[in-house]
Amino acid sequence: MIRIHFTADDLVRVRFAPRPSPVPELHAALMMLGAPHEALLFGRWRSRLLRNLPSAVRPLADLAPDGVAPTFLDVLGHTPEEGFALIRAARAEAVRAGIEQLYGRRPPPPWIRSLHSGDAGAWQTLQRAQRAAYETVLAPVWPQVQDLHRAEFTRHAVVVAERGLGAALTGLAPGSRLRDGVWEWSLPGVPGVREIRLGGRGLILRPTFHWRHGPLLQDRPDRPVALAYPAGQGLPLVPDEGSKPDDPLTGVLGRTRLALLRSLDQAHTTTGLARRIGVSNATASAHASALRAAGLITTTRTGRSVRHTRTALAKLLLTSGAADG
Repeated sequence: MIRIHFTADDLVRVRFAPRPSPVPELHAALMMLGAPHEALLFGRWRSRLLRNLPSAVRPLADLAPDGVAPTFLDVLGHTPEEGFALIRAARAEAVRAGIEQLYGRRPPPPWIRSLHSGDAGAWQTLQRAQRAAYETVLAPVWPQVQDLHRAEFTRHAVVVAERGLGAALTGLAPGSRLRDGVWEWSLPGVPGVREIRLGGRGLILRPTFHWRHGPLLQDRPDRPVALAYPAGQGLPLVPDEGSKPDDPLTGVLGRTRLALLRSLDQAHTTTGLARRIGVSNATASAHASALRAAGLITTTRTGRSVRHTRTALAKLLLTSGAADG
């Protein structure tokens, strides 16, 4: 059972995350990938991803040898680059403490020892692994995650408006209850009670569409507690036909540029594109410039804002690519 204690200040500091965070969603997917549960539903999903994972991803398994990752990996961020930068900016003592907790009674792999000492090469190994995992596991389904998140956010906004915060909280965790300022959430098969005291820090609620086995909590001093709860239909997310990994246009344009081009079913700003495909504004701008130079998008400026649209050539290319696939 989890018991979350609210003060009066906390009740006005409960927030539903307005958009998904790529890094924690990636970690949830990787945990689900390594879990043996629900083989009937997730077996084929696991097999497909495990076949496609590049060797660069393997070091990530060393950071969760028992299925539990160190807390310095618990970051948010609106884009993968922002999340990875937050991990890189973790305090050295937090990194060392996390590694020592994992490997206190067994020898760590050589690169983990190097990470413990702050070696730049070890950090590069970690970042390569994270980026490769994101590109393989999460990027192909990121538009679906964003759509599901928007629907979930809207659903809770309506419940709060019509029935209040208590109904929204208990609605996202069936069987839970809120009484006397304590939100109690029973977890079948999990012994003991975990007490979380918000103490005025507030609570951020985030749906996750990959993890299926109870809430994931980030409880760090001087920060709001972040709680990720299982959402969606309980089925593995698979790429849409228009963005499948073997799309012939992927080899020509690259996955990110193709995703950007497909996202322009209507005009978008650079910021809107970045959020839609899960990259930083700078990355979206650079890819938009390349596509514009190739005659595939046009960009118009209105004041300080720019809006990107597909050209007729891009529409023809996407139609031809779909027919060839």
